[in-house]
Amino acid sequence: MGLIEFACEKARKCVKRIVLPEGDEPRTVRAAARLFAEKLVCPVLLGNVDKVKKLAAELGANIDGIEIIDPMSSPKAAEYTQSLYQLRKEKGVTEEMAAKLVQDPMYYGIMMVKLGDADGLVSGAVHTTGDMLRPALQIIKTKPGTKVVSSSFLMECPNKKLGYNGLLVYSDCVVMPCPTAEELANIAVPAAETAKVLCGIPEPKVALLSFSTKGSAKHELVTKVQEATRIAHELAPDLALDGELQMDAAIVPEIGASKAKGSPVAGYANVLVFPDLQAGNIGYKITQRIGGAEAYAVLQGLAKPCNDLSRGCSVEDIVKTVVLTAVQAQA
Repeated sequence: MGLIEFACEKARKCVKRIVLPEGDEPRTVRAAARLFAEKLVCPVLLGNVDKVKKLAAELGANIDGIEIIDPMSSPKAAEYTQSLYQLRKEKGVTEEMAAKLVQDPMYYGIMMVKLGDADGLVSGAVHTTGDMLRPALQIIKTKPGTKVVSSSFLMECPNKKLGYNGLLVYSDCVVMPCPTAEELANIAVPAAETAKVLCGIPEPKVALLSFSTKGSAKHELVTKVQEATRIAHELAPDLALDGELQMDAAIVPEIGASKAKGSPVAGYANVLVFPDLQAGNIGYKITQRIGGAEAYAVLQGLAKPCNDLSRGCSVEDIVKTVVLTAVQAQA
């Protein structure tokens, strides 16, 4: 069973309510129709009701039974305004400002998730990552005990000998440009949870990557990864985690055995934590484009799941991201 098939099976067992702020965007409408028809999630579209219904008819997308909410006229607007005002008044947000923000589908959707009227949110077909992440951080905030929001790419590789039956989790490839040692540790631990929840990996094996293995090179960048490994062990003492490891030592058994004898991870890592965003972004694209892997991105660290799409996304991309978000919400 592939990664997405696994996620769809989980999603159907406990159907979650996922809000789509870009409810009047054609790909989003098509994706919502498919998600609802296949009983994967209960999608909620935000936008002008007449406009959304007209668009769906033009597209030939059956959205009968899907809830459409217009933030401009929602009966929940007053409640959301007061909640947002209370959450943000110390940051200078007035009631009038809160009322205006709630009319924005992105803020309205984030408030739905915050107050439990939706289990998760997916956007990005039109909006940037910052458009969603900014209000999510302001309102939903991070999980207790988690200090940063980061990303994981779920890499489904043709070579089933890699990772866990070909599944590898790469972190962070989207959010944190140059994490400190503490931030790197706070990327590594949630990445292991992502591997369990979304990939069904029963025992995550986390490698913190570097250009050095176990002190083979001396540099401040190596020291940072070593310190991050130490902090991560303190955060999750029962987690199979090791560093610093070079990429080959992390995933090739013979090299791991040679370079990092006695490591609980070397040679068999299925969660790879990159030292910075440059390395992570380059690494996942190489694996995807040269290695032929499928890549699925999710955010981790938020108290409730919100995920971002590429503005060049397809209907299929939206469907997959919404399903993964629903599985995150189950956890």
